[in-house]
Amino acid sequence: MSLTSMTFFERFEADIVSGKKTITIRDENECDYATNSEVEVATFEQGRRFCRLKIDSVTPILFSELTEYHAEQENMTLPQLQQVISEIYPNVEQLFVIEFSLLD
Repeated sequence: MSLTSMTFFERFEADIVSGKKTITIRDENECDYATNSEVEVATFEQGRRFCRLKIDSVTPILFSELTEYHAEQENMTLPQLQQVISEIYPNVEQLFVIEFSLLD
């Protein structure tokens, strides 16, 4: 069963709606998105809906394989990305890159 909604921390909202953030990196608990599906997106803190996204791909990746390209897609530097991922998913090596496109 694929997920039909997704949440992001409020601090990422502006980057998502402006198209500067085009991926999210999640752990195995949040990787069940179907390619070409549409998801409703809300803030993690308040549950406030702010857009819809189309899931373009879901690709497994190891934390140690994150690159500057992933950081660019997240609209941050690689050290910033590694720090954020480490805070959200401490000691998790197996992650998933979820590429998305803004629908509205």
